Amino acid sequence: MDILMKQDEWLKLQFMFNERLGIRIPNFTEDWERIGLQDQTALLEEWEMIRGTIPEHVIRFERQIRVKQDQLFEEDDFVASCSLNSDIADLASRINDLHIWFRTVQELDQDGKRHS
Repeated sequence: MDILMKQDEWLKLQFMFNERLGIRIPNFTEDWERIGLQDQTALLEEWEMIRGTIPEHVIRFERQIRVKQDQLFEEDDFVASCSLNSDIADLASRINDLHIWFRTVQELDQDGKRHS
């Protein structure tokens, strides 16, 4: 049981919560090639769970953008308009980053492991 606990702790350390994006992102403590096949599989399974939440975060940011766009449409103050534009740009940047992370999938190096 102690080994399972250490494995779980190790797995958690491989992903760091990103406040800006609202998800845990890879933060591997070792090069991918040096990680054993079993650990690579565990990492990929964990990443797939995290990746599965990304569309929800994108939708949440898109809703925030629509609210700010509505506010911008009604806003007459230049400084407030600039602030809203900045907020919209930041949210759009977060969506872009989430899309990049969503497309990030590490391949298992099965051929390399067979010959080691």
